[in-house]
Amino acid sequence: MMKVGIIGAGGVGAACMMALIMRNCVQEIVLIDIDQKRAKGVVTDLQYGTTTTVPVALRAGDYSDLKGAALVMVTAGINEKTGGATDRSDPSGRLRLLDTNAKIYRDIIPKLVAAAPDAVILVVTDPPDPLAQLSRQLAGHDKVLSAGTYLDSMRFRWHLANHFQVTPASVEANVVGEHGTTEVFLWSSAAVCGIPLRNLGFEPDLNDKIEQAIRFANITIIEGINASQYGVGMVCARITEIVVRNEQAVIPIGSYNARYGTTLSLPSIVGKNGVIKILEPTTTPAEQEALQRSAEALKNAYAKIA
Repeated sequence: MMKVGIIGAGGVGAACMMALIMRNCVQEIVLIDIDQKRAKGVVTDLQYGTTTTVPVALRAGDYSDLKGAALVMVTAGINEKTGGATDRSDPSGRLRLLDTNAKIYRDIIPKLVAAAPDAVILVVTDPPDPLAQLSRQLAGHDKVLSAGTYLDSMRFRWHLANHFQVTPASVEANVVGEHGTTEVFLWSSAAVCGIPLRNLGFEPDLNDKIEQAIRFANITIIEGINASQYGVGMVCARITEIVVRNEQAVIPIGSYNARYGTTLSLPSIVGKNGVIKILEPTTTPAEQEALQRSAEALKNAYAKIA
């Protein structure tokens, strides 16, 4: 029976659980939270809905229940609103949450690894990149993923698809680097069914408008519903599906990158053990410089908690 775990029963954890149920990619989901009543409440609510889906066993459990899990996602920690990271003019962005969430991760990850030493760890909590690097250190293995810029890339594709009035599946466009204010939009390789944007009459004046909408999408969402949760839940369910089915799909996702000396997102082949191979996209000199700056920002942030 394919089992996955979720640590953290807040809005993001609950959204991840619901998305996993709807994708029908696992047979058992264990939800853990320091507030056991909250975890039980989420499970009780969702389990009745599973009468309309392919059967899946839901459990509000503890760390020992993670034994045998193929993947465990960690969503626990303070979010942007609670942590005061909702100022669009603040260059720190999500990194403002790092100190507090790193303390939480230092408690969680050793317990996770003791219970499920072979599980892939998917870090969802903001800021996911330095927290994934910390998790890698605490876990003592490389089977650690940051949700990274996968959601940012999907947002990028959505905006371009909306502009050209095509399905997002027809758009290839990636965001790389940090899941945060220094993220890098690879405009030079963005295309619709292989056709570069410049050949489609796309106005470069729209670049800044689209980048701002994506870079601060989380704040826009928080201003409306207090927390960014549903999109990331859907994306994390897809990442889980790729891992448990060993799809070897190529997605933009965060993992430790020796070349840059930090955890950041690049297109990568992902399978049952996490990232199999990191792919280097073709970039312009300006994009490469921006990616290097993003890497430096992440290295500096991690150095403060190492």
